[in-house]
Amino acid sequence: MHRPSSAPVARVSASAIAHNAALALARLTEGTRAIADLRADAWGHGAPAVAAELLAAGVDRLVVDDAPAVRVLAAAGVAGATTSAAPDLDPTTLYGLPGGAPDAVPAMRLSGTVLSVKALRAGEGVSYGYRFRAAADTRVALVTGGYAQGVVRDLGNRARVTIGGASLPIVGRVAMDVCVVDVGDAPVRRGDEVVFFGDPRAGEPSIADWVEATGLRADELVTVVGLRATREQVA
Repeated sequence: MHRPSSAPVARVSASAIAHNAALALARLTEGTRAIADLRADAWGHGAPAVAAELLAAGVDRLVVDDAPAVRVLAAAGVAGATTSAAPDLDPTTLYGLPGGAPDAVPAMRLSGTVLSVKALRAGEGVSYGYRFRAAADTRVALVTGGYAQGVVRDLGNRARVTIGGASLPIVGRVAMDVCVVDVGDAPVRRGDEVVFFGDPRAGEPSIADWVEATGLRADELVTVVGLRATREQVA
């Protein structure tokens, strides 16, 4: 099966992790050990890179899933991992997810790429089963990012992306590696970046929108994205 040449990218910000760690540490009761949750590969954010930021911020211990995860961190030069402790730092704050500290910053940003743009006439449908049909003549973009990379099928006809700062709806069923966005008359072209979720303060969709659209938890969503999409660690 043909796969898109520009796979969606989940970028994890080291500065956001460091910022959030300081917030989580400040919320601890005095005398409590700072133990962070790095299970499921740091909730999909990449355990070695996240661990380095947390330890530098003053976290004492890191909880991982199993002995192989401890060895992965040890091989990366990271000490302090255990499988037996219970985390006491708020992970929603550490990863900037809904329900965490109000000043926490989303640590993960998922973006794809416009593969093509074409006209769609009134009454024509897109994707499997034509669950979306255009009410009027419009234009649609084929975008990299599907359920194989964690873009949940339920987001079709329910969630929005941003392209060039414009908020635009995902339409039709999300496919394995791509989805379709109704771009209307927005100046969208092949190669443009498509933001699935990121920092709402920058006008980007929030992972909270995905929670509302799918009924899944934010930690479930970012973990799947981080484990399936191409992941990059950025400053």
